[in-house]
Amino acid sequence: MRISWIWALPLLAIQGLTACATSDTGAAATAAAPATLTAYHWQLREVRNAQGQLQPGWTLPPAPSADTAGQTRAVQLSFAQGRVSVGRLCNVLGASYQLNGQALSIGPVMGTMMACPDSAAMALEQQVGQRLPQASRWAIAQAGRAAAPVLTLSFQDGGQWLLDGVPTDATRYGSAGERIFLEVAPQRAACSHPLIPNYQCLQVRSIEYNDQGLKTRVGPWENFYGDIQGYTHQPGVRNVLRIQRYKKPVTPADASSYAYVLDMTVESEIVR
Repeated sequence: MRISWIWALPLLAIQGLTACATSDTGAAATAAAPATLTAYHWQLREVRNAQGQLQPGWTLPPAPSADTAGQTRAVQLSFAQGRVSVGRLCNVLGASYQLNGQALSIGPVMGTMMACPDSAAMALEQQVGQRLPQASRWAIAQAGRAAAPVLTLSFQDGGQWLLDGVPTDATRYGSAGERIFLEVAPQRAACSHPLIPNYQCLQVRSIEYNDQGLKTRVGPWENFYGDIQGYTHQPGVRNVLRIQRYKKPVTPADASSYAYVLDMTVESEIVR
């Protein structure tokens, strides 16, 4: 069962900024920063209080999954189209945000409460939802051209978050990609792969929808030789997936020229 919820914390007023002289170089860097903010996902590395002391309890131990073995689960923020979303926990949280130079205001955090057996993740979600609307300033620093950028969020009480930048799919592939829908059959099927003997392909067919969300076209079943990033196939389960498809800038001769990234699961059905 899904339950809508909201932390209706009042948005604290942003403190007035002290006027200071800015060099031409600094102004150029500030002007470019909003594009950098939306070009990366930001993974929380450090939380410090007003005295600069590290604050524990803002990350989670690795999930019991082979895909994430040994990886600490960190809060991830993504900024796009005036919305900030929080991921990598249990639910996906979101809020509106506004920039005014280096000043930042974030509205009340909302999300859906889905059943989650991980009580620590649920507790951390509440911490994040209560803290984000108290953000007041932001800044991005990059040590060198090859180094990942670091986002610093400053809060009304003087505390700070440091977050490491990870390129979004659109940044990695150099385009916004194309949204498509694929239905994945419950079972794989044997197919001829030039490099892998006895390969089992996913069986997929394309689906098109009109503006009202009604199916207008269903394509034929086809072998799918590659992988869909973020998707793990379970035998006996039929899925309809919403996918972002990106043209790869460089493609080996024996590989697909596209990268497929799962956006969301639209339908899921156990087929007996």
